Amino acid sequence: MGSALVFERQYRTSSSEGYRVLRDGARLAQVELHFAHAVVYCTLILFENLTEHEHFAVIEEVDEYLVHSAEVPREDLMVTVYHGQEVGFYNDDMFSHVHADAERQNAPTNGDDSESFGG
Repeated sequence: MGSALVFERQYRTSSSEGYRVLRDGARLAQVELHFAHAVVYCTLILFENLTEHEHFAVIEEVDEYLVHSAEVPREDLMVTVYHGQEVGFYNDDMFSHVHADAERQNAPTNGDDSESFGG
């Protein structure tokens, strides 16, 4: 695969972890791990086109450096691989701005251009 991969943890919970995967300083993938009893489920989102052989190389590094180091029982590792691109990252602060803008746009207008209906 060439250069070594760097894993930057984004979060950890009692049963899951998420990582950015970098190669040569550029973002190669996103890894989401979910630990369930004796099975570890992995979602691997690749941001570059890789060969199947390169998929396996990334998966092997994820297994060696992330799954085994988590020290949880592991009878099987199940990996789903996607190829895509990140289109955004959102949090609650951003949602509040969107809702405030929508409320302003839908607010009734005060002025001469209002019409009364009915009567």
